[in-house]
Amino acid sequence: MNLFDYLETALDTFDERPLGPVDSAALSQFCMVRGEGVIPAALWRGSAADRLRAWASRPARFSDLLQAERYSGLFCGLAPEGVKRELAALVASPRFRDLELRDYASRFDETEHVQFSATTFVWRSPVGHDRDFAYVGFRGTDDSFTGWRENFDMAIDPPVPAQRMAADYLASVARYLPRRLYVGGHSKGGNLATYAVLRAPEEVRSRIERVFDHDGPGFKAGFLRDEDFEPVRDLIHRTVPEESVVGMLMDTSIEPHVVRSTARGAEQHDIFTWEVSGNDFAYSDELSPSAVFTHDLMDDWLASLSPEEMPRVVDALFRALEASGAPSVGAVIFSGADAPALIGEAARNLDQESRDVLTPALGKLAASAARAGAKGLSELF
Repeated sequence: MNLFDYLETALDTFDERPLGPVDSAALSQFCMVRGEGVIPAALWRGSAADRLRAWASRPARFSDLLQAERYSGLFCGLAPEGVKRELAALVASPRFRDLELRDYASRFDETEHVQFSATTFVWRSPVGHDRDFAYVGFRGTDDSFTGWRENFDMAIDPPVPAQRMAADYLASVARYLPRRLYVGGHSKGGNLATYAVLRAPEEVRSRIERVFDHDGPGFKAGFLRDEDFEPVRDLIHRTVPEESVVGMLMDTSIEPHVVRSTARGAEQHDIFTWEVSGNDFAYSDELSPSAVFTHDLMDDWLASLSPEEMPRVVDALFRALEASGAPSVGAVIFSGADAPALIGEAARNLDQESRDVLTPALGKLAASAARAGAKGLSELF
């Protein structure tokens, strides 16, 4: 069973069964819908009066987005067709269809390398206000060069703008939400959810019942301490697929729940391939060797680059990706073992200065791959 099967068969309401990891996964994917003009906008940086007026406006429902004339620009991300199918299932589902959609926020800035979006979902219980809750969802990386560039910037100089915006958004909109809060996201959205909760004021953090990080990257080594996670460690439910790539990037002290997937390799990042058992995911006992290899490889490679070198390498890398003619960064990143060769080939189109920066870095990546491979062999014998 997958997420679609779950949406079509989970007929109980949130009063009958609390929000869980699979529900969070569904809502985190819906955050890939562009809600401008339909979902009431969040004015979290406006005056208190402006925010109150925005909150008092009529909330949207999933059915408000079900307009064929909007489809050409409605869906973004790595699996837009899956999100389109999901929308129809959410509209039909007695579990999800009455959720309020509000506080939509979105910012995209190529110059500043910013790609951020958030949507809040509110359950109004017919049984009693004490059962009301809100799910604050953060969008993952879209398929733009800007979105992926911000991901790389997380490894250079955090917090990046999207992380600061996520913390600001959660702290601000929480004032107008039901007391019970859930926070979550997929991919970069999972990182933003975790960061927002880590930086939340205590009066907000004390209301949070669960934080869901679905295959989100970690944080730059040294940016956060283990002690930073202690107040929220028991709240965070982190899920990654068996052959995770994105969820293995950088560091986090939160151990993951490993989910089975029907896909292979980097394609497991698509949450629609994750297996569901009953009302929860189908879990595996451990990560695959390829996921461990990815984590060791990236850790070793990033450690081999000096703080002065990293920004130049990332600049050169993205010039190479743009020169590759690939439709998106994801088309290269998720090409698996072919990715280094594609980047190397694209680097030939760069100016000499950029090649002089990128070529040694790719050499270090190859050396890191050899070391990570040798480590894996040594652990087998």
